[in-house]
Amino acid sequence: MKGTGSKNAWALFLLMLTGIVLGGFIGQLAQGVPALGWLGYGQAFGIEEPIILNLGILVITFGLSIKITIASIIGVILAIIIYRFL
Repeated sequence: MKGTGSKNAWALFLLMLTGIVLGGFIGQLAQGVPALGWLGYGQAFGIEEPIILNLGILVITFGLSIKITIASIIGVILAIIIYRFL
């Protein structure tokens, strides 16, 4: 049984996921603003062309692409700070 002072790992995961999503959204919005354009700067990596597995009856397509921006990094840092104060 967990003690009353223990923190939940799922709460940290959800906060970090929220920080990534909101940070990415803010980064996309900030690209049009000259003073905040640096928030949208980042790097995308992943599988350029999807991998297709054709099993005759079933066709499965695998693909993954991740874009990390300055705003999403700031969102993750804020999520960790918020988690520490919960």
